[in-house]
Order: sequence, then C-alpha cells, then structure tokens
Amino acid sequence: MSRYYEHPLYLTEQVREIDRRTIAAGKNDGFEGFDLMQRAAKAAYDELRSRWPSAQRLCVLCGAGNNAGDGYVMAALAVEDGLSVQLFALREPGELTDDAARAVEMAQRAGVDTISWQESMALEGDIIIDALLGTGLGGEVREPFAAAIKAISASALPVLAVDIPSGLAADTGAVLGCAVKADVTVTFIADKLGLHTGQAANHVGEVVFCSLDIEAQAHQDLVPVADLLNETVIAMALPPRRRGSHKGDFGHVLVIGGAPGFGGAALLASESAARLGAGKISLATAPEHVGASLIRTPEVMVRGVRGVSDVMPLLEGANVIVIGPGLGQGAWGQGMLQVALASNKPLVVDADGLNLLATHWPDERRDNWVLTPHPGEAARLLDSSAKNIEADRLAAVQTLQRKRGGVIVLKGAGTLVAGPEHVAVCPYGNPGMASGGMGDVLSGMLGALVAQGLEMEQTAHVGVTLHALAADYAAFEAGERGLLAGDLASYGRFLANPGMAD
Repeated sequence: MSRYYEHPLYLTEQVREIDRRTIAAGKNDGFEGFDLMQRAAKAAYDELRSRWPSAQRLCVLCGAGNNAGDGYVMAALAVEDGLSVQLFALREPGELTDDAARAVEMAQRAGVDTISWQESMALEGDIIIDALLGTGLGGEVREPFAAAIKAISASALPVLAVDIPSGLAADTGAVLGCAVKADVTVTFIADKLGLHTGQAANHVGEVVFCSLDIEAQAHQDLVPVADLLNETVIAMALPPRRRGSHKGDFGHVLVIGGAPGFGGAALLASESAARLGAGKISLATAPEHVGASLIRTPEVMVRGVRGVSDVMPLLEGANVIVIGPGLGQGAWGQGMLQVALASNKPLVVDADGLNLLATHWPDERRDNWVLTPHPGEAARLLDSSAKNIEADRLAAVQTLQRKRGGVIVLKGAGTLVAGPEHVAVCPYGNPGMASGGMGDVLSGMLGALVAQGLEMEQTAHVGVTLHALAADYAAFEAGERGLLAGDLASYGRFLANPGMAD
C-alpha cells in the first residue's frame, strides 16, 4: 500500500492552528508572529529572485491582514536589495493591525512609497506580487479587489502569488468570483488542498511549498485532509517480475462494454489492460465489434455477446470485471451490469455503468469496486449538479465514498481518490487529456492492476498516477493538442516497468 501523507495537504483552519501553536511555542524564546511573517516573506522573495534574477522593478499589490503583511515585507526586502517598487495599497496602511502593521512600518523605514489603489492606475514593473487576499477569503471577491485582479490579468506581466492566488478558495480550489492567474505560488507552513484540485490548475502556476522549518505532521491531532500522490507509488506497487512467471500469475480481466454502435470505448479499455500487464484479457462486446477488436488487439480474447446468457460463461474465469465503457443505458447495458453485480467479482465501473447505477441501483454499495466518475456522473450519483460537485470536490468524493463504499476516483484537474479513510490527489496530467476515451483507458488500466493483485485503493492510486503521467509523457513528445486516448497505452506500459522511465 502507498505510504500516506508523504506530501500532506491541509485545510485552512488546520494551517491557521499550526501557525498559532508555532508562535505560542516560541514565545519563551522571544519568537513572535512577525518573525514568522518575515521568514515567509523572505522565502517568497528568494524564490522570486531565483526565478527572475534580472527583474529590477516590482509591482506589489497589498490588501489587509497577514497576506498583505507578507507583501509589505517583500517590498522592503526588494528596496533594500536595490530594486524599484511600485506598491498599491487596497486598504489604507494605517488601518492594518498587529503583525501586518509592523510590516507596514518595516516597508516605510526601507523607503517604500505606497499608492492608494484606483482602477485607472497602470501596473508597472517586471513582476507582480499578489498579496491581496490570503487563505481566509470566505466569500466572493468584492471591490476594489475584483478590479485589482482584473488589472493584474490585463497587465500580462508574470505574477508571483503569496501563499495562494487571490480569489482562489484554499480548501476547495474553487474560484470565488474571480482569481489571479499566477505563474508561481509560494505557499507556507503546510501545503493546501485547494492549490491542487478544482480550478486551481488554471490559477496557481507552479506551486512552491516552503515549510518555514515547521513540521506540520508533528501536530498529530491535526490529520491531513489528503495526500499528494507522486510517481514512487508505481515502483512500490509494480516490482520487477520473477523470471519464472506465467500469464496465470497476473490475472484475468473481463471488459464488458461496447453496446451496438459504441464499440470504441471497450476496445480502448481492453487494450490498455493488456498494455499494463494483465495476464489475460477477455472482451464481451456486441457481435459487430468483434472484427475491430481482432484487428486492433488480437491478443484480447473477444466474444460477441447478444445478451446475458452469452456473457455468463465468461464470468467464472475472470479476476476482475471492467464495465461501463460504451455500455449504453438500454436493455443490453442494464442486463450486463446486473450480471456483473451479481457475480460479486471485483469491479471497475465507469461511464454508462455509473449512469445505470444512479438510475437503477441507487442503493448499491460494496467494498470491492472502484467507481471512476467525472463531475457530471458524480452529480447523477449524488442527485446534484456538476457545478455543485466542482464547488467542493473533496466533500463530493467523500460523500460518494460513504454512500457507495469501495474507492471513488473523481476525475478532473487534480483527480481525487477517496478510500474508506483517506483521500489522495493526483498532481499530474495536462489539457491534452480533454478528449474522448481517456476515462476508458483509465478503466482498463485499473482493471489490469486489480488483476495483478493490488488491493482496490492501491490500484486507484497507482492507476490514476500512471494514467496521468502517461499523458504527460505523450504530450512532452508530441504536444497536448491532438493527444488521443489510444496514445496512452504504450506510455503506460513504459511507466509500469520499473527503471524504464528513469
């Protein structure tokens, strides 16, 4: 099983509590909140200088609270470093309190001039520092902050966001009306879930995590809300094979899908299962798709099935059933899903299999399946809307897991994997994956991993990571635009063999 919390992700209140405890613990040694603020600002400023060493002019936008304080300290550091600074204050500096007020004083002593924000003002400089709104934003962005965010976007200048892009929800990755699109986000103390899922991909740029020498996991009562996956889960789960292995050691996947007229999805799933190393793959599909399967992947044992009686003999030898790709929601698909559910075999359910669960099996719950909905399918399973799902993906995937059991893969940018106790987030993938058939390939990969003996949650961690990385490798070689689902199988094979991807 993959090790949880190798890269833990937290919610805003948890990070705020870690911050509070750190300051309280340091009081006897004279450590104050302002010391922590200076440490954060220095880390962000060092990142800026490392990334843009030739920058000579900074444009800093500061709001209120500690996020603004970070911006004022960064402005002071820049002036002391010989850079010119244009600092726009969206709250009067004299209104700031506590550590933020001390930051203002530091900036003033360094000779930083502040400019009261007005919409007509032009943002000038080589780099913009976004210190407008921090992680505590609870509702939609209001004026004058919305206008400032619009001005940042219109400037077309590179942007460094302090802790989080202003307007992005730190707990969910949802955009609260509008949000800064940063090139780099430097976040502090503990990494935040909202930087890695939902709409975050369009706003955070590259996320740089600076712990500020604080060990968040030392606070064992503050359990991380999720773990950020990385490619090491693949090598841990798929060691080199023994030389004496035979195909029976690696399981038998049965793919059920491809209703009349919808054969492509099932073919993609069965091919990806083969490429990821299942010992045997059977495909139960409508008779008219048999020829296409034999031509595309003759290694797959394809069987034309007209109804339930035709598929029954195929169930006995299967270790796992992948059902849903091209299944349709008519009588053929309903009958196939009913048989699959009755078999009590481990299942990977996708596409129309999920839609049928929502309409015909609303109370079905089991431990031995992986469900892989995109937001629309998750909405149908929860009698909600895709908009609501995307507004709080964590709540959606956890609710769905409690309702349906097993492991839930909520697809999308920052795919979430929820098991009975833990949530993981996939940081890989690219816009080229916004094309038909990608989910079918993932389903086949998951089926192959279950067949090879991985338990369900580990299967989801490895499969989601491998699938997204395969897309990244493919995009690196030939670009994102025009990436096809069928391209991923060969890259998946490459990644599934330890040492090949080094």
